[in-house]
Amino acid sequence: MTDGPPQDSPQHPSNDPQDQPGTSPIRHPRVRGWGAVAQRLTSLRLRLVVVFALVALTAAVAASGIAYWLNRDAVLTRTQNASLNDFRKSLEDNAGSLPLRPSCDQLQDAANRMAGTTQRYEVVLIDKEQDGSDCAAASDASVFSLTLVPGSLRTAVDKERPADEGDGLPYHLYWQRITHGGDPYLVGGAKVIGDGPTGYMLKSLASERDDLNSLAWSLGIATALALIGSALLAQAAASTVLRPVQRLGEAARRLGEGKLDTRLRVSGTDELADLSRTFNSTAASLQERVEELSAREAASRRFVADMSHELRTPLTAITAVTEVLEEEADSLDPMIEPAVRLVVTETRRLGDLVENLMEVTRFDAGTARLVLDHVDVADQVTACIDARAWLDAVELDAKRGIMARLDPRRLDVILANLIGNALKHGGSPVRVAVRTAAEGTPKAELVIEVRDHGPGIPEDVLPHVFDRFYKASASRPRSEGSGLGLSIALENAHIHGGDITAANSPEGGAVFTLRLPLDASRLTDDPDDAVDAVEDSTDGGGPADGGGRAADDGDGGAADGGGGRHEDSPRRPNGPANGGTR
Repeated sequence: MTDGPPQDSPQHPSNDPQDQPGTSPIRHPRVRGWGAVAQRLTSLRLRLVVVFALVALTAAVAASGIAYWLNRDAVLTRTQNASLNDFRKSLEDNAGSLPLRPSCDQLQDAANRMAGTTQRYEVVLIDKEQDGSDCAAASDASVFSLTLVPGSLRTAVDKERPADEGDGLPYHLYWQRITHGGDPYLVGGAKVIGDGPTGYMLKSLASERDDLNSLAWSLGIATALALIGSALLAQAAASTVLRPVQRLGEAARRLGEGKLDTRLRVSGTDELADLSRTFNSTAASLQERVEELSAREAASRRFVADMSHELRTPLTAITAVTEVLEEEADSLDPMIEPAVRLVVTETRRLGDLVENLMEVTRFDAGTARLVLDHVDVADQVTACIDARAWLDAVELDAKRGIMARLDPRRLDVILANLIGNALKHGGSPVRVAVRTAAEGTPKAELVIEVRDHGPGIPEDVLPHVFDRFYKASASRPRSEGSGLGLSIALENAHIHGGDITAANSPEGGAVFTLRLPLDASRLTDDPDDAVDAVEDSTDGGGPADGGGRAADDGDGGAADGGGGRHEDSPRRPNGPANGGTR
């Protein structure tokens, strides 16, 4: 009987599920859906919770796996060592005392005695009888027979080792774990030295399997609890970290809305506290700078308004004198007449500039108001063209019956600037098309397109055509207009809730598109449109005096042939067609 340690046979791997490599479980479709959900995660809070949970899950799974495999190895090693040591001692005590050629009855008695130990395993003893026949005695043939012993294990047990190999003993004790009938077993075997019998034992590992399964369930529950705890801790940590960030975002939004007195409450000395201090410092500097710029802008507006108002009185007197001079121009000396006409022209231009400045200051100050009325758009456009004697130079495509509720005077100002600008810089014929869009819906709007047949607007000029005093060419600083016509037209469109866009037509020429809501009542403070517009309609002459002198930015002639300046609208001809008071 050998005293060597038990060894696993390398030729017969175990069929125990606990000894097999792990296999991936079939994933539920809902698990695959988490991938798509993870790709849509945009919240920093969710990302923090997910990261915390993944880290905790990884740590818990790793710890549980290590604990399981350590306990599994300890449990199985302890059980198999106890069983094999008991089997070896019992084989020495019972089979070693048998005669050289024992009978089957003697082998059966020895097998029964060996199976009666506290380790509760079954035994099979094999030897040759006196007549040379083989005898296999099993303690319980219905449970354990030689058919359950793996061939590789039997080969290893029966193989005699040379005397000079290892510990010098010819036979060793070998063992192997197998699965039979869905249950795990330990099979061990050894041969008694001195031509004695060969014994095999079968030990059930079902109780150890059940213990390990219970341990696995416990570790799984612990892992789930750790995951839930980590998610709660991540939520708490995310709230602690993100609450100042959320306050910072809200403060930034309020600052972007113009609430420059927004400040953050600072507490602590960490990075978020430093960020809050930086934000407060930046907001204070921005507020100071904006207040300074606002004060300068207000002072500038007051200066322009005061200057324009103060200029009106002397201009009234100068205008009266120039009208007298204009009437007597034909009787003046031919050498003096050009100078007189130049004075008359420049006086009118100065008057237009002052009136336009007055109009601009009203828009800047927010005092411009709408005086709404129901108008037939086709009639309004025709009246504008006819009042300025442009009927021969303008092609009108407008159906009668398109009704809109808007300010007729401001619409006249817009049309006069757009059509006059097209005539001056694009040349006739100018096409004016009137149509409606999205009619019957709350977004119904009036669309008026003014297209000329000129060279168009340079691409670098297009973004600036509505800028005040913009010069398309630095070599042409002198203009017959004030440089405010298109700017005033755009402001009049905005006060209606509309807009004007400028573009170049693929067929050539520039196209200005005016879009106004068909009903601008929602933009007025009074539902009945009972707006007191005394300041906007009776403050002397000019743009508010009913005739729309704000539109008079140039002279209403043909195009000047230069192309490029599109910010000035033409001055109306003198006389009754002017449509307004001087």
